[in-house]
Amino acid sequence: MSKSFNAFVVNKSDAGFSAGVQQLTLDDLPAGNVTVRVRYSSVNYKDGLACLPESPVVTAYPMVPGIDIAGTVAESDDPRFTAGQEVVAIGRGLGTDHFGGYAEYARVSADWLEPLPEGLTAKEAMALGTAGFTAALSIQRLEDNGLRPGDGPVLVTGATGGVGSTAVNMLAGLGYEVAASTGKAEEHDYLRGLGATQLLGREDVSAASPAPVEAERWAAGIDPVGGDTLAYLLRTTRYGGTVASCGLTGGLALTTTVVPFIVRGVSLLGIDSVMCPENVRATVWRRLGTDLKPKSLAESISQEIGLDEIPEVTSRILAGAVRGRTIVRL
Repeated sequence: MSKSFNAFVVNKSDAGFSAGVQQLTLDDLPAGNVTVRVRYSSVNYKDGLACLPESPVVTAYPMVPGIDIAGTVAESDDPRFTAGQEVVAIGRGLGTDHFGGYAEYARVSADWLEPLPEGLTAKEAMALGTAGFTAALSIQRLEDNGLRPGDGPVLVTGATGGVGSTAVNMLAGLGYEVAASTGKAEEHDYLRGLGATQLLGREDVSAASPAPVEAERWAAGIDPVGGDTLAYLLRTTRYGGTVASCGLTGGLALTTTVVPFIVRGVSLLGIDSVMCPENVRATVWRRLGTDLKPKSLAESISQEIGLDEIPEVTSRILAGAVRGRTIVRL
């Protein structure tokens, strides 16, 4: 008899939509050449979308959400990984196209896995997860484009979210001057504790403007928000500066002009953590265990939950009511 285990499953059929803890067996897992005993996952905005009855991200049902996985190899048909080895996986359609981390076991392609980096525990890796990886990848790309500490302030928008709060802490740890914007005035002390030295309200960075460019303020920006906030960043970034666009919580549409690009030489970088090439992924994970490991990583975990608590937390994260990172314990 195939081993049975707990999983959080979303399903949609003619009978309607369901989301809850179920018993699965190893035979229920999708194809893959490595089976992982999952120890931790995490809750991201995309996981919240996966749990909606009319999900814009889930491509097939039933589905096990959870775009992040940290655990140990149970079985492997690939020589790169052996039983008992600690591994991590993010992106690659986990939780939307392929059963993800909200289950005690996951079966994936070896190409999706990374050895757990030195300097990180499995729990710390999920305190980072896709959000932390996205923040680190944004910093890596900004630095590849020439950004260095001392160039001027870097603005992080949506700064109390998973990506934003981690980016603030990472940048401060590297010696950057960090500005942070949030719609939550009560979280200013939290952001100062992460290393932000300048704080802006949401209204400061999202108001529409008739001007194609405004006063030059930022050497660079990391934007998980999109929409009007991204347009503001482009208008106010200094000559030769760079903006990393890595999220869409503020909307898909971008209303701007070409002026920041052709008058100030501003660069706009798209940040994709889902299909990030293996060589880049490996570099970023190594840095997450070393110079990009946030000093306040343990404090970034706002709560640790079980599978049965997922619906309540995913509802809150979609409403923008979650600060920092939520870890799912398997």
